[in-house]
Amino acid sequence: MLLVQDVWLELLCTFAADYEKYMMDNKKRILVVDDEETLCEALRFNLEAEGYSVDTACSAEECLSMDLGRYDLFLLDIMMGEISGTQLARIIKSNPATASVPVIFCTAKDSEDDMIYGLDLGADDYIAKPYSLRAVSARIRTVLRRYSKQSDATAVDSDKVTYLGLTVIPDKKMCVVDGEVVKLPRKEFEILQKLLSHRGQIFSRAEILKDIWPDEVVVLDRVVDVNITRIRQKIGKYGKNIVSRSGYGYVFVE
Repeated sequence: MLLVQDVWLELLCTFAADYEKYMMDNKKRILVVDDEETLCEALRFNLEAEGYSVDTACSAEECLSMDLGRYDLFLLDIMMGEISGTQLARIIKSNPATASVPVIFCTAKDSEDDMIYGLDLGADDYIAKPYSLRAVSARIRTVLRRYSKQSDATAVDSDKVTYLGLTVIPDKKMCVVDGEVVKLPRKEFEILQKLLSHRGQIFSRAEILKDIWPDEVVVLDRVVDVNITRIRQKIGKYGKNIVSRSGYGYVFVE
């Protein structure tokens, strides 16, 4: 009987160890980058209590020395040392290994222009200081949930969408214009994909905001207009196919 009990105990210990490893391997990994060490530690403590695996960096330089490809979300301050949070976001978005990883800005720069600039860089949310830790946690959940849904949708339908020489390839997050790859930040790519995939269908600014940005985030209609203008510039002659219908929204016409 003792032998049987020992076997069961060993099996239980093995199962517990395997389960703990599975949970650790499947935790969402977040990197907090802020030059206020106390704030970094407060965010780490609270987010780890929420079940995330959290690392911190007190400068963009320290961040760039880390293996960024292992993270599921970046939480960035803007006003840091020689390399600002916005510069860091550009570097992250220009790196193929991290281009699709969501970025949230947490910053004291809270003007409308600052927010629009941050979102135009490809950030997924913009939280102005001072903020509550609960609010930050809620925003993170929303962004990660949205990315999870997008990943599921891409897995189901990853076929490229083409109009003449303009092509978007969802699974590679790639835009090709007359044989040349054109780099688009995430938001611009998603807007173009939406319009190109539903040619002839008019989408209001509110519909685009709801689909491309989380419902919980307060984003101005102007952000959509700015992104559309940039898309038109980048896709060359096909820019004229994205048409504004006054009072209704935007549509990709053939």
